[in-house]
Parts: sequence; C-alpha cells; structure tokens
Amino acid sequence: MSDRPNYITPAGYAALSEEYHKLFATERPALVETIAWAAGNGDRSENGDYIYGRKRLREIDRRLGFLSRRMKAARVVDPARQEDRSRVWFGASVTIADEDDRHRALTLVGDDETDAGAGRIGWNAPLARALRGAAVGDLRRVTLPAGDRDYEVIAISYPPPP
Repeated sequence: MSDRPNYITPAGYAALSEEYHKLFATERPALVETIAWAAGNGDRSENGDYIYGRKRLREIDRRLGFLSRRMKAARVVDPARQEDRSRVWFGASVTIADEDDRHRALTLVGDDETDAGAGRIGWNAPLARALRGAAVGDLRRVTLPAGDRDYEVIAISYPPPP
C-alpha cells in the first residue's frame, strides 16, 4: 500500500462495499456449500467441482482481502461539498481541449472507481495530477506515453451542494 490517501467518492465507496458484501454474504457461502458437497463425493484429485471450487474460493478470499484493505484506507470525499469550485480538485468534472481543439470531458475520481470509457480518470493519473488546481483558461502540459501534450481547461463543474 502506498502512503497516499485513497480518496474515493461516496458512490465509489458504496460500490466497493456492495461488492464486498455480495462476495462475502452470497457467493462465498454458496461456494463453500458446493465444495463441501463435492468433497463428499469421493476422490478429490479428479473431482472438477471440488478443484474448481477451491480455486474460486481462493480468488474470492483474495478479492475480499483487497477490498477490505482498500475500504479501510479510504478517505471518502464528497465532491458536492467542495468549497473552491473555481479550480480542479477531487471530484471535479472538467472539459479540456488539446492542441488540435478536440474537447474531452473528464471527472477526477478515486483510483478504485476509474472508468476511462466513461471519462472517469483516477486522481493519481498523470492527466489528473497535471490538472489539479487548474482554473478555467489555464494551460497544463502532460507527459504521456505518446509524448508531451498541452491541454487548456475549458470548463469546471461539481455536483450541486446538498
């Protein structure tokens, strides 16, 4: 685990928690029952249900451990409560334009809730780090695998306050 805080939105934390509870309360008990049934069928060395079940149980236990550590380290931050809405901070929805005037809409979210296809990038991604603290009209240079790119911040928005 890194020293950096694991910032996450309330919705992202709820998704991690939901996955944890689904695995722990539903999938794992059903799998343990299947493994117990398969173990009672005799020779375990050639029993596909038993072998696959034990493998899947290890995967579930590993994922439960990961989710537990991530939730324990999480710092839930509600972007709707952001006081400085004129700059890009955690939870901001940002519209940026590159040198070719192609616009792109992004939302800065926790690293556990990223989805590039939906425009949600992790708080610690290179582009997000470059945009932190930027205001509308600011130019930011980002070093990406394809080379350096300049982006201009066109718009910044946050969810409405509660």
